[in-house]
Amino acid sequence: MTTARHVPNPALDLVLERDIDVPRDLVWAAWTTPEHIMQWFVPAPWTMAACDVDLRPGGRFKTVMRSPEGQEFPSDGCYLEVVPQQRLVFTDTLLPGYRPAPEPFFTAIIEMHDSGAGTRYVATAMHRDPEGRARHEGMGFFDGWGTALNQLVAHTKTLRATR
Repeated sequence: MTTARHVPNPALDLVLERDIDVPRDLVWAAWTTPEHIMQWFVPAPWTMAACDVDLRPGGRFKTVMRSPEGQEFPSDGCYLEVVPQQRLVFTDTLLPGYRPAPEPFFTAIIEMHDSGAGTRYVATAMHRDPEGRARHEGMGFFDGWGTALNQLVAHTKTLRATR
């Protein structure tokens, strides 16, 4: 199954796009396996306190981020689309089973395409209004998501070494 690539709206979407020197199957594993997500998903010195993945449309994607001071920040949502080794779409706008969430923030699209020996990685955060986009950018979207991607690359290289 192939899905058309999302065309970002600059007024509403934030996009991180990069070629990484990691095979697509390892990027997929890093995004879909809780024990891997726990290793890279938040920029250090933050850590992951918990992660729950039910990898199917309508299934749960829940994370709990922990600040260096020990404060925890849960995020609960669901997958909208799962195309193995190509595309993940998840949102906090809906809870598992497509139940409306009380405080929606954004929908994420993670796309993976072959690029030489590595992967073209495209992460898009879609917001309902320009204010939500600006708030997310002000929270450090590019630095945070970029750092997390660097951590994903470093983590997957340890996986590649054990193959």
